[in-house]
Amino acid sequence: MGEQGQKLRLGALVALVVGSMIGGGIFSLPQNMAARAQAGAVLIGWGITAVGMLALAFVFQTLANRKPELDSGVYAYAKAGFGDYMGFSSAWGYWISAWLGNVGYFVLLFSTLGFYFPVFGEGNTPVAIGCASMLLWAVHFLVLRGIREAAFINLVTTVAKVVPLVLFVVIAACAFRLDIFTQDIWGQGTPAIGSVLEQVRNMMLVTVFVFIGIEGASVYSGRARRRADVGRATVIGFVGVLALLVLVNVLSLGVMTQPELAGLQNPSLAAVLSHIVGPWGALLISLGLAVSLLGALLSWALLCAEILYATARDQTMPRFLARENANQVPANALWLTNCMIQGFLLITLVSAGTYTSLIYLASSMILAPYLWSAAYAMSLAVRGETYAGQPARRRKDLLVAALAVVYAVWLLYAGGLKYLLLSALLYAPGVILFARAKHEQGLTLFTLMEKLIFAAVLSGAALAGYALWSGLLSL
Repeated sequence: MGEQGQKLRLGALVALVVGSMIGGGIFSLPQNMAARAQAGAVLIGWGITAVGMLALAFVFQTLANRKPELDSGVYAYAKAGFGDYMGFSSAWGYWISAWLGNVGYFVLLFSTLGFYFPVFGEGNTPVAIGCASMLLWAVHFLVLRGIREAAFINLVTTVAKVVPLVLFVVIAACAFRLDIFTQDIWGQGTPAIGSVLEQVRNMMLVTVFVFIGIEGASVYSGRARRRADVGRATVIGFVGVLALLVLVNVLSLGVMTQPELAGLQNPSLAAVLSHIVGPWGALLISLGLAVSLLGALLSWALLCAEILYATARDQTMPRFLARENANQVPANALWLTNCMIQGFLLITLVSAGTYTSLIYLASSMILAPYLWSAAYAMSLAVRGETYAGQPARRRKDLLVAALAVVYAVWLLYAGGLKYLLLSALLYAPGVILFARAKHEQGLTLFTLMEKLIFAAVLSGAALAGYALWSGLLSL
């Protein structure tokens, strides 16, 4: 796919980052945060998140500029730094996270429509799943038409969904009341949400989910028109989304009290705007959410197909996933991804609780790829690779990468042991595709270090399986 006409410009790359991060999470943010923290803890938590995620954004920018030969982001960085199996596992986890996230987007979309059309219910009725399936395959064939056309549509939907959010920020800023915002600001009158430290820790679990997609431009580094645009798009997209998230969250706390927000039904942003301006506010947010989810569906369809394709092209996954159609789209990777989505959509008909839990698990699975990317950037700075004659820059990048590593480890800890074990359970089966790829090349399956890593993953998976079977752990 080397034709210049198919290359992505800066605007399209920024749209991919923004489109990947702004899905349904921001529209439920007021209730999700209020259920976990009061205004004071929210401000502290967003400060920590801004520093940690900005460090991660700078890591992706640095790697894009210093390792331009490494296309496809998180997979390529993990492989270059830690070997074939870690590269494969990074891609595998990213892929599972992506397509399970899309299942969530489909269900949330039709759940939103269920407010106005009861036949869709909570998004998992037979009619809702049937319509979601038709939409899934419409998106599928759109992407098959060509990456550039789909990326252009993603740019349009990204602009369209940001408009209601900006309008909400303007209206909420006018309605903001400081006395409401500062009422019980540290949550001392609400013991159920815990101490300030507990509030900060609990709200940061939510920020993990709303920022997934920050690596979007790096995944498409091989398709960027200008290499420098990859890093720029990551930082621009991050800053824009961070501003929207913080403003939506903080301004809501100055419009309604924390207990009122915590009791709202999602998408809670619709209820907040309706509280300010009346019913048309809820309709506006619902339309914005619908556009947002459609754009996110497209973004993640592109991203998860691309990561499978790039991994197979590099011979770390079976070669059948590297095949492209006449439009130079990774068709087999797209077919496999959307068949998995279709299967899980059918599961939601009878297992809504499991679906909800697995969406959180899907989000936790992307944390390890983030950690490997940050660790690789830190290793480059420690060794001085690509930093000849740049000691000051090397020290700066080492500090930023170390901060990103610490933050990524913190997020893994914040996710809890439950999701670490369940993640291992999903990582372990990937070895089947990894073994096939190695067999196609006539290579030994694992190095000694990779054997030890896989043994740890397999042990975690076995422990998770036993805990699920015995009832000690639940999805």
